[in-house]
Order: sequence, then structure tokens, then C-alpha cells
Amino acid sequence: MRTLAIETSCDDTSLSIVNNDQGVYTVEYLRAFTQLDIHRQYGGVVPELASRSHAEKIVDLIVDVKQHYDLAAIDCISVTAYPGLPGALLV
Repeated sequence: MRTLAIETSCDDTSLSIVNNDQGVYTVEYLRAFTQLDIHRQYGGVVPELASRSHAEKIVDLIVDVKQHYDLAAIDCISVTAYPGLPGALLV
């Protein structure tokens, strides 16, 4: 079973495809954008900036994964629901 996993809980935006074949998990695709440079100047994560960055970067990640995989081969989608920054989780 292949899972498209999306993570946007705090200050990184990531997307992966994980295959579970008879209990053996394999990461087939993994891309991530870090927001370290954005938040460093403020001394910590700024929730509004994190949410805005997630909204911008998630589209790039989805376009990239579509270039590498037929999304019809994905069996399920998982997303971060909690814990996390509320605005970031909306992405």
C-alpha cells in the first residue's frame, strides 16, 4: 500500500510517498522545504509566516511528486492533524 504523506505542523513543509509491502516500509519519495532562514531572524517560529510559507511550498511539492508518480497508484493520503500550529495545519 502506498501512502502520500504531507507534513505541515510547524516550520517545515514536506511530502513523501511511503510504501508498506507486507510490513516492510520503504520511503519511495521525499521532498522537504525548511523555513529555518525565515524564522531565524525572529529567534523562533512566527506562526503567520510559517502558514504562508506552507501554502506557497505545498503546491511546488505536489507538482514535483506528480512528475515522478502516477497519483492513481496512491492508496491513501495522510496529513498532520495535531499537534501543530493551527494555521500551518490548515494547509
